[in-house]
Amino acid sequence: MRQWNSWGDSQTSMAIKPKAAQFLTELLGKASSLPDATLAEVMAKVPASRLPQHPLIMSDAEVRVRHARGQSLPDWLAWRSGDIDVFPDGVAFPTNSQQVAELLTLAKTHNWVVIAYGGGTSVVGHINPIADERPILTLSLAKLNGLLHLDESSQLATIGAGANGPQVEALLNPHGYTLGHYPQSFELSTLGGWIASRSSGQQSLHYGRIEQLFAGGRIETLAGTLDIPTMPASSAGPDIREIIMGSEGRFGVITEATVRVTRLPQKEIFCVYFVPDWAKAKLAVRELVQQKIPLSMVRLSNSEETRTQLILAGHALAIAGLEKVLNWRGAGEGKCMLTIGFTGSPQRIKFAQTEVARILKEFDCVATGQVLGKRWAQNRFKAPYLREALWKLGYAVDTLETAVDWHKVTPYMLDVEQALRNGLNEQHESVLAFSHLSHVYGQGSSIYTTYVFRVGSHYADTMARWQKLKADASQVIVKHGGTISHQHGVGYDHAPYLQAEKGVLGMAALYSLADHFDHDKRLNPHKLLQD
Repeated sequence: MRQWNSWGDSQTSMAIKPKAAQFLTELLGKASSLPDATLAEVMAKVPASRLPQHPLIMSDAEVRVRHARGQSLPDWLAWRSGDIDVFPDGVAFPTNSQQVAELLTLAKTHNWVVIAYGGGTSVVGHINPIADERPILTLSLAKLNGLLHLDESSQLATIGAGANGPQVEALLNPHGYTLGHYPQSFELSTLGGWIASRSSGQQSLHYGRIEQLFAGGRIETLAGTLDIPTMPASSAGPDIREIIMGSEGRFGVITEATVRVTRLPQKEIFCVYFVPDWAKAKLAVRELVQQKIPLSMVRLSNSEETRTQLILAGHALAIAGLEKVLNWRGAGEGKCMLTIGFTGSPQRIKFAQTEVARILKEFDCVATGQVLGKRWAQNRFKAPYLREALWKLGYAVDTLETAVDWHKVTPYMLDVEQALRNGLNEQHESVLAFSHLSHVYGQGSSIYTTYVFRVGSHYADTMARWQKLKADASQVIVKHGGTISHQHGVGYDHAPYLQAEKGVLGMAALYSLADHFDHDKRLNPHKLLQD
């Protein structure tokens, strides 16, 4: 059963080991958790619906509560405190594109706001209803989740946009194919959501980001149906797919997506290496990607994340033994953990491993084999559950990410971590911050930063702490010329910083597109673009 006020399934959890709890206490101070509201208490706050009765629309309190927020830290605080000020007036569950079109026609006729909802995993406020004098309809695509067509000759699959990660793979795997798109939210996030927010999967080096996978599809707009045909390539003007990718429900609702699929790999392994210091580690991963070694994933943790992960892992005796061996081999204090994915045929993997060994030898890397890699693969989608475990101890955790060119990677990483660590100095509060490179490119890399801080004495204080840290970090991103989002999208939280990336003329073009598709701002207003 999916939790109503937290991440994921109620039967899944991540524990904080005693040594890890002690580490947090020593670094951040002893913490106390805040009281949680109950579902019944929140349901009691849901007002009467302003929508008329309709066979596709549910307006009972619980379904409206469960679709009221996503998974950003402000959303988390709203869930846990019960302080949710705006709820959708109803939630529709269409089963096909025609019903989506029908609901959009009703919205246009009766002046409703419509928010497209996939898996509810947004961490930047994509799906939150904002106070509006118009009725608000949340449009769940959960029932649009089937395989509509598979063209094996062209390796194209047309799938309902509401299919989540496991459903997508379950539809393709029996036919011998995979999409291979594995964001950390894989278990809950959906195909349509990936396209609407320009998602990137953990193994995008092999399979490609969603913009390489999205070949065409069907989008229901207030002006009618937009069908994007599939073509291997085209020079016939600007690509209409680009208008839809990253549009975050502002231009229309993606109902069907045709994606480029790949045959299931014969073999897949993950290996972990340790590099003596950050300077060598960054050069090593840059060399791997610029030499175009056929890898599926390169993930590099800086020294602080490496230290923290080894502490959080527990298994004190095993970790102590590992530390002793690494120190003896020259990867002691300041070491960085490097996880590499190898995917494909045995011959391809053997070649890639040989090339990796050759390159990493130049940087004094220590190979540890597949044991740690297997552990990472087993837990790759469980990290979001740590928020619940930390919350119960009295700590809040959040993440942010960007991408910059290679010469900016280290200066940015140092600046953003310092900004976060110093962000609550006036409150005499410490902040734990660490980073990893999650996706690497020939041109540069993404930088994914996690930060942990002690909750305040009440919810408003905790929210104020997050706002200060988020603003400080976002300003550092802008200062270094990074994208405000590499894989999470813009939503509500990042919209104020979009112009720094797109420029005045670029923003004017985006507003013109929004006006073309939705002149009256009925589709997900205040997200992506500030209305």
